[in-house]
Amino acid sequence: MLVTAAVSSNVTDGLYIVAFSLFIYGMSGLTGPRTAVRGNLIAATGMAVAIISTLIQPHVFDGSSTPWLIALGLVLGTAVGIPAARRVHMTAMPQMVALFNGVGGGAVAIIAWVEYRHHFLTGGSNWALKSEIPSLLAAIIGSISFWGSNIAFGKLQGILPGRPIRLPVQVVFNVTLFLVAVASAIVLAAGTHSQALFILGILLAAAILGNMVVLPIGGADMPVVISLLNAFTGVSAALTGIALNNTALIVGGMIVGASGTILTNLMAKAMNRSVPAIVAGGFGGEVSAPAGGAAGTDGTVRSTSPADVAIQLSYARQVVIAPGYGMAVAQAQHAVRELEKALESKGVTVKFAIHPVAGRMPGHMNVLLAEADVPYDLLREMDEINPEFPNTDVTLVIGANDVTNPAAKNEPGSPIYGMPILEVDGSGAVIVLKRSMASGFAGIDNPLFYEEKTSMLFGDAKESVSEVTSEVQAL
Repeated sequence: MLVTAAVSSNVTDGLYIVAFSLFIYGMSGLTGPRTAVRGNLIAATGMAVAIISTLIQPHVFDGSSTPWLIALGLVLGTAVGIPAARRVHMTAMPQMVALFNGVGGGAVAIIAWVEYRHHFLTGGSNWALKSEIPSLLAAIIGSISFWGSNIAFGKLQGILPGRPIRLPVQVVFNVTLFLVAVASAIVLAAGTHSQALFILGILLAAAILGNMVVLPIGGADMPVVISLLNAFTGVSAALTGIALNNTALIVGGMIVGASGTILTNLMAKAMNRSVPAIVAGGFGGEVSAPAGGAAGTDGTVRSTSPADVAIQLSYARQVVIAPGYGMAVAQAQHAVRELEKALESKGVTVKFAIHPVAGRMPGHMNVLLAEADVPYDLLREMDEINPEFPNTDVTLVIGANDVTNPAAKNEPGSPIYGMPILEVDGSGAVIVLKRSMASGFAGIDNPLFYEEKTSMLFGDAKESVSEVTSEVQAL
């Protein structure tokens, strides 16, 4: 016997309280880079306590095959999760988050299926409504989250097109699928004799709905979608905790659901878009920029060289660096750190402008720059740095498109009109580092690139920054 004596439920509940207390305390450490690693380890310790407190319950090992299945799950999860997390690049972190989030939703759906089999197919007692109803709701929400997260992963990874993919009757189709899933759950809870048909109806309709909800959403809105699906997974886990009477699942799920909801609203606000508008079908997808110029410009792109950029930067009083996804793709953060040190050695004040949704996830730029040991006090959030641009001699934009696009405040017809941006066009001069004139996730042109004060330095961001640094050091 793996468990020789019954463990008091008070002990288990006490361990669960310790576990979710560690969850909350660990999350509080994620508010800054200096405490983030420690906070992550504390939360992971809480998860270990939750797992152990679940495994020591006597009923967990009912049946001779259960211990082996649990051990197999732990081994497989560890063997896949650790190497995947260690090898993933920061540029692919949103895809990793989408996958991990999807796995949680999928697990909830599988639990609902197992509970159904236990109560209806293996001679168990009837499924009590207080457990059946939250479990069926969790199956719907978890399935939507799982399949929707897979679509989000495919779009971000480039497996699926980043542009919105819509059906002619998309809304009607989605509403029909949702009604089928909910109706199946109601009929099943009412005690029908065709249980298998309706549990499959729930899982199948929710699976198709998860795909259909995310396919019409473009790449520009995908970070918000991932956060929303994360909240879905948390809610479904909490519902499963109610069904299984598991305190850790309830609290942990509600923490994830609440934090995901708050983050979704913050990101939508940062993009000046409502969550319903995003779910109804967003914009975005990487497409080539128009060949001509933008409204109010002469349509001319002015290219420059590393030597000229070095001169502008070296003789400036204040330089602001605005990093974007292009810096992440090129892994240029360490080169940027070297440039910042070279400029400071010449008496130039250097600051970093951080937009809330620069890159592909909140905090993306902060993490990259922290990885390169950029002092955190040099980082300025959007609201803090925008008033400083008029007093900035040169702004260096590294691979940022939509978050610096003045069309967001100047062109009412633009898809991003109203979105808060880094107002880099207010600085004395702007230098943009890009590979080409291709647009960003929103798939629209950036008038900033054609302004007289703007110069374009084309090429790989890491190589370009390194060349500029060498020229600065040589002056």
